[in-house]
Amino acid sequence: MTDGTADAAVFGELWLANPDLPERVRAGGPYNAADRASFFGGDHRGYTDYPAVDGA
Repeated sequence: MTDGTADAAVFGELWLANPDLPERVRAGGPYNAADRASFFGGDHRGYTDYPAVDGA
């Protein structure tokens, strides 16, 4: 937008790969890379096995 605002902010993929996203944002990262092959199907992979940021 030309006025400096946004219609929406999307965190979906980033949040799926970083379940502790608020802590990572506060710490300035690092961020896990998303494994798109594990999104919304199959088993627990991609939801429970991403490493947490130190201190989380």
